[in-house]
This record gives sequence, structure tokens and C-alpha cells, in this order.
Amino acid sequence: MTMKPLTILVGSKNPVKVNAAKHAFSQYFPDCNIICEGIDAPSLVADQPMTEAETKLGAINRAQFCQSQQTADFYIAMEGGVDCFDHGPATFAYMAILHNQKLSIGRSALLPLPLKVFQALEQGEELGHVMDRLFNTDNIKQKGGAIGLLTQGLATRESIYTQAIILAMAPFINAEIFSD
Repeated sequence: MTMKPLTILVGSKNPVKVNAAKHAFSQYFPDCNIICEGIDAPSLVADQPMTEAETKLGAINRAQFCQSQQTADFYIAMEGGVDCFDHGPATFAYMAILHNQKLSIGRSALLPLPLKVFQALEQGEELGHVMDRLFNTDNIKQKGGAIGLLTQGLATRESIYTQAIILAMAPFINAEIFSD
């Protein structure tokens, strides 16, 4: 029996993001052959987004770029960012998913950040580089991420992205009750 193909275009070649998309979609569509490809997609925001609004915009820009490049069933982009909340600095990611001209936005959980990490980000550094220096790691953003380091591996960048994608898919999986 041949499985129906389902194509996903991810706005990044980062294996963490591509794998998170593939894992999330394969849970919703177990009877499909998930074809998940990443492309370089510009966020049109800072390399290290410093607000929720900038982070969300980066994800949307990447997803829209994907849609302009080639045909797929779903276009998805993930953008990691940081912000300072009333409870302190934290990192998170926004998900933007496009399907049939409909956009769904999701966001991951917040991970508290040490103040010294946030201050380095305010000086123009990227979170992955700061974490690599702090924990003596190499290219952590394409591995477990700051999440993996700060949770002792109990959560990873991929696991959090997968969860956020699953949540952001709700309007597509339940289209009949989300239609207006």
C-alpha cells in the first residue's frame, strides 16, 4: 500500500527545526508519507529577535517566503526570540503555519533566562553563541539549544518546537469549528 505524500516546506535548514516539523506532522498524519524539506528563508528581522512582536513577525516572514518559492501542502517557520517580561527575561519561539492561504500562529513555552545571558543579548549577541560560551558547547542551536542546557536535557529545542507546532496545527485539524 502506497502512502499518500504530504509535503512540508520549512523556512530553515536547521535540522532541529526540520525534524520538529516532521515529527509533529507525522503525529497528525500517520498514514501519510511526510516529505519535509528545509530552505533558507529570510526572517527580515534581527538575527536575535528581542521582542515577542519581532519574533512572531520573523516566523510569519519566513513562512510567507516559503510559500512564494514552491508548492507544498504546508509551509512552516519557527523563529526563536527573547523578551523581558514582568517576571524576568525569557526565551521562546513562534510558529507560523500556512495552509491553503490560512495562517495559524503558535508559540512555545517560556524558558527563563539568567539576567547575564539577557544582557549579552541586549549587547547584540545571539542566544546560541552566548550559551555555547557559558556551557563550553559548540553550535548548540542546531542541537538541544538553550532549552536543553538549562533543563539538563529534560526538554530540548526540538521537543519544545514539536509541541508548539502540534498546538499551532489545531485550526487545520479542526477546520470545521475554526471556520468563520
